Amino acid sequence: MPADPHEFGRASERLAVAFLQHQAYRIVAVNQRVGRGELDIIARRGAVLAFVEVKARRTRTCGTPEDAVTPRKRRQVARLAALWLGSHPRALVGVSDVRFDIIAVDALSQPPRVRHLRAAFDAGH
Repeated sequence: MPADPHEFGRASERLAVAFLQHQAYRIVAVNQRVGRGELDIIARRGAVLAFVEVKARRTRTCGTPEDAVTPRKRRQVARLAALWLGSHPRALVGVSDVRFDIIAVDALSQPPRVRHLRAAFDAGH
């Protein structure tokens, strides 16, 4: 994994995209700018539309990657998802479930370990 923090984040997002594609998700958007924020990954599999927050860690000093998805971050992702859906209503055609997932990239091991936490939080938390 790259030493530069920005590139480390991008490499982690690429791993997350590859992981989701391997799980038969269709990637709708990556690094989607919305208002003052960014949605990491928007993916669809069947009738599920998932807004996926990607977090990665090289050490356990600050906890696990998913620990970084704080209540504030969860509210921000939910708000950005609502804004995105408002401007992309056709994305909901055929969708019966909209959820918020986390992909945790643990770079303590090589190759990095990827964990997919489905429905990790909801729009209220």
